Amino acid sequence: MDALDTHPAEEPRESPLRAEHEALGASFTDFGGWLMPVRYTSDLAEHHAVRQAAGLFDISHMGEILVEGAAAGEFLDHALAGAISAVPVGKAKYTMILAPDGGIVDDLIVYRLQDEVFLVIANAGNRETVARELTHRVAGFDATVEDQSDDYALIALQGPAAERILGAVAGVSDQSPSLDGIRSYAWGSAFFEGEPLLIARTGYTGEDGFELLLPVGRAVALWRAVLAAGEPHGLVPAGLAARDTLRLEAGMPLYGHELSRDIVPAQAGLGRVIPPGKTGFVGAHEPRPDARVLIGLTAEGRRAGRAGYGVHRGDELVGEITSGALSPTLGHPVAMAFVEPSAADATDLTIDIRGTRIPASVAALPFYRRNS
Repeated sequence: MDALDTHPAEEPRESPLRAEHEALGASFTDFGGWLMPVRYTSDLAEHHAVRQAAGLFDISHMGEILVEGAAAGEFLDHALAGAISAVPVGKAKYTMILAPDGGIVDDLIVYRLQDEVFLVIANAGNRETVARELTHRVAGFDATVEDQSDDYALIALQGPAAERILGAVAGVSDQSPSLDGIRSYAWGSAFFEGEPLLIARTGYTGEDGFELLLPVGRAVALWRAVLAAGEPHGLVPAGLAARDTLRLEAGMPLYGHELSRDIVPAQAGLGRVIPPGKTGFVGAHEPRPDARVLIGLTAEGRRAGRAGYGVHRGDELVGEITSGALSPTLGHPVAMAFVEPSAADATDLTIDIRGTRIPASVAALPFYRRNS
């Protein structure tokens, strides 16, 4: 298998909403080979808006890969870690595509659109890799793989007011089922200004919300319509910085931090993505009992450990932080880290923050859980 793409030096791709972000005063960053808004006003304000009302995210950098055919479900059972053929029409499943040795190539969400049609959502930086791997693995199955990423835009509406806001968006018609009938990891269909709109109750913030997929030509109109509907409810546009602190509080992994080709799912606390007894799929592997495991860490004060900072037990380096920040919601530092198994329950860990050892406590993930 080829190595993951390394994004050679070239101009980053642009979202179809680039001009909208500029008009809203966004600052940008290169993320996964895409030029994306990192913030509009304040990281903290955008984070708190999502926790208290709602935020609107452009996630058009994500990849959309269509898999269809009489053996599409059987093929995805072979190609991915989960039991995809068991997913009912109208539902979605979090899963992974693994390397032959069990390392994580990418984490994915798969939607079953019809009996023989599945939509695979991949991370931006791994889109070409996932499409290439699926195309390679489909040989011998009555199924096809088509990367349709350039044809679609994806917008995420997240927060406790998300359902009220989406219900007020002008231009949405023929929706089925109703929004309150779309449960977590399920989807419904509608039209927006005459174009198909997929409404999925999924997200990456730890809050209730929706991800909205539609043809790229209607992206600007939908973005504006959602912002207009959300103005009375406190909706704000939100960038990657807020998205990162939100997902960290919710204990959600980020590829390149908690997930990589060097990590197998069980190490990251995600062994559940592989159904008990499932064998014969690409990436089936033996356990790695001595491998580092992912834990949560909390600390007091205001100084937060960041990705790459060492985790120590006494004088011994026992791990490394993968993601860390001062939690805007909780008011204290939180982090995820890979540590030696013997340190996973330790009570005497410290984080090396630029030469200063800060005491840290092991904490269960997620750090934050919304009231449902």
